[in-house]
Amino acid sequence: MENQKRIQKLAEEHGEENLVVILGGAEAEASGLAAETVTNGDPTFAGPLAGVQLGLRVYHILEPEIKSEVDEDVYEEQISMMEMVLEVDEIVDEVKLYRDKYCNFD
Repeated sequence: MENQKRIQKLAEEHGEENLVVILGGAEAEASGLAAETVTNGDPTFAGPLAGVQLGLRVYHILEPEIKSEVDEDVYEEQISMMEMVLEVDEIVDEVKLYRDKYCNFD
């Protein structure tokens, strides 16, 4: 709930078009839920983003678009181990599903 409040506040302060949300969840379902929340609103209707369609750009840290933006040494040290143990394609597909469906920005 606290993260939803922060995202909502940042969207109000900086404009939805100026935000990109980077997720790091270890499971496709959890990452999809987070992606849906910042694009189409909280589907559980429990948090501040319930019914709030921000349409934000959302990516998972394991997506090629984001990976290419991270310093190679930092990625290797902090993230590369995740690629070996997680279902990367499943996670990426889940986040992309919500981004493609609900994102308002290119």
